[in-house]
Amino acid sequence: MTTDQIIKAVPKVLLHDHLDGGLRPLSVIELAKDLKYNKLPTKDPEELGEWFHSGANKGNLVEYLQGFEHTCAVMQTKESLQRVAYEMMEDMKDDGVCYVETRFAPNFHTAKGLYHEDVVSAVLEGLEKGKQDFGVGFGLILCGMRNMKNTLEIAELAVNFRNQGVVGFDLAGEEGGYPPKKHIEAFQFIQRANFNITIHAGEAFGKESIWQAIQWCGAHRIGHATHLLEDISLDKEGNVVSFGDLAQYVLDKRIPLEICLLSNVHTGAVDKIENHPFGILFKEKFRVTINTDDRLMSNTNMTKEFMTAIQNFNLNLDDVEKLSINSMKSAFNPYKERLHYIYNVIKPGYQAMKDQLLSLKTYAGKYEETVHKL
Repeated sequence: MTTDQIIKAVPKVLLHDHLDGGLRPLSVIELAKDLKYNKLPTKDPEELGEWFHSGANKGNLVEYLQGFEHTCAVMQTKESLQRVAYEMMEDMKDDGVCYVETRFAPNFHTAKGLYHEDVVSAVLEGLEKGKQDFGVGFGLILCGMRNMKNTLEIAELAVNFRNQGVVGFDLAGEEGGYPPKKHIEAFQFIQRANFNITIHAGEAFGKESIWQAIQWCGAHRIGHATHLLEDISLDKEGNVVSFGDLAQYVLDKRIPLEICLLSNVHTGAVDKIENHPFGILFKEKFRVTINTDDRLMSNTNMTKEFMTAIQNFNLNLDDVEKLSINSMKSAFNPYKERLHYIYNVIKPGYQAMKDQLLSLKTYAGKYEETVHKL
């Protein structure tokens, strides 16, 4: 059994996944045909997948986001939204994900006349059907956009659907020039409703964005947080010398960080994977989680993300289990559900894999090598 087969098989949890960044290329083509959308660069699924990936992998966030013009364009009807959500759940099942929180911005799906409520209802119907058919748990996060003025409306929408499967509110989009505190009214509404907040921060802007997200807007989780490294002093060998007040606060308060390794390289948040702050943050016991961000754009899934972490940061199977538990602890679903996944799905799943590796003659004499030195 190869390392990637092991990682694919064990239960994983995904907290930062954009619904409109994870479509199947064939589905994009078929939906474009149904909607008479004729702006796709190609009608060949393989070529289209490569077009999205190569277009996103240019080292800056603005170009990375250009592909969303096409994915959002084909997600403008109830049927298309249901299909995309349902297929996402099937893809999660195939990748060994036991629980996923996916997110999207309802603002981008009203071009054909749907109301925000129609959009959210359609996505939830697809997710629920996927849960029934594939056994994957889910939560939906609604994104307000930094450059738009209706974030309070989206926050209210999220709370209105909290009993139907929406679990939180996010702020997404270009960071530069759009600080999170400009949307303070939306976040105050969420806080007063006793609801959940995650904010994209520190991806394309400095540590100040993370500070604002936490201290002005009350974020319970931070998306990306790549620039938190600016608040950590390192010596010439890359070892931690000291933490600034923000980094120490994030560490002490166990604020979860939604790390997206490959996406951060593709958007230019980091110059190369070996320089990603994940290695330092994990070593120093920050509450880090591993995520996909945009599966289509970055040509990735949870197995690939974990394999990237294993190959570049010397993780072992116990570390992968710890990261999966970190994610489940940090999820926005109810506490009892989180406990269920940790004790009835995740821990038994990893123990079963370790037992299986021990029982295989090929691995019996190499347990240390295969399990603890993946």
